[in-house]
Amino acid sequence: MALRWGIVSAGLISNDFTTTLGTLPRSDHEVVVVAARDLSRAKEFARKHNIPKAYGSYEELAKDPNVEVVYIGTQHPQHKAAVLLCLAAGKAVLCEKPMGVTAAEVREMVTEARSRGLFLNGGEAIWTRFFPAVDALKSALAQGIVGDLRVARAEFGFDLTQVLRATDAAQAGGGLLDLGIYCVQFISMVFNGQRPEKISAVGRLYETGVDDTVSVLLQYPGGVHASFTCSITAQLSNTASVCGTKGIAQIQKTWCPTELVLNGERKEFPLPHNPNTMYNFVNGAGMIYEAEHVRECLRKGLKESPVIPLAESELLADILEEVRKAIGITFPQDKH
Repeated sequence: MALRWGIVSAGLISNDFTTTLGTLPRSDHEVVVVAARDLSRAKEFARKHNIPKAYGSYEELAKDPNVEVVYIGTQHPQHKAAVLLCLAAGKAVLCEKPMGVTAAEVREMVTEARSRGLFLNGGEAIWTRFFPAVDALKSALAQGIVGDLRVARAEFGFDLTQVLRATDAAQAGGGLLDLGIYCVQFISMVFNGQRPEKISAVGRLYETGVDDTVSVLLQYPGGVHASFTCSITAQLSNTASVCGTKGIAQIQKTWCPTELVLNGERKEFPLPHNPNTMYNFVNGAGMIYEAEHVRECLRKGLKESPVIPLAESELLADILEEVRKAIGITFPQDKH
């Protein structure tokens, strides 16, 4: 039986996710509703993707009995309200990254999902976790191919100064929540969701008050450590690596890798190719792995992903918040 999706927001990322669902068998995934705050935008989105219903409010989507799971693709500050609305209506939820602007927001959503016994997954760059290249990396680490872990590194940076939301403090802009989350989740994956013993950070602020470029050092038990840098004003190497006593593993495109270089040997993991699809973001076709994982979880009756559990979503939010405090970044949500 098809998983019945409702799409909250008609923006670029929602477009890519819906496009991806359209490449999967209709017997497995069906988009039944889209909602936007502007009904005309929702109707236009519905026409483009052949979605039977369009609503001009998120409340209408939440009330629709035909919706089984909701994908939330709104801007960062709107995540919490949309997640809580859909959970209150009894829907399973997949929320884009970051799940919340603050750690308190994430905990509130997690508590609500658990109290209602509903599936919730924050897109803490979760799609990255399901790329085959990352699966191969995890397998190599588990087999000890790089030896005892010593250090992990990640970089993710682009010039996003022309993207208004990226520099807007009111929209919780800046590099950490938009790009740094990918680096943090990579490091957390390498260290199996351990909480770092110490976090140090330095950062440069953009003229609008959001974080421009940030470098972070995380110390873990046993003296091993990790570091990452993210930026909204500079193109970085956008690679992530794990170094051990026997070698090194590296992925290109930290957030959406399609190749793994393991001790000098390169292996490619091409994405599913559909010549009739167009995406707004690099390797958008890779959302297929995330969508299939959500379907598998729901069909098994799971309330959270075993790959990135809710406790790890809370941990990632804690790390990002500590880094923000260290470099002096605050958002309106911090006052609540």
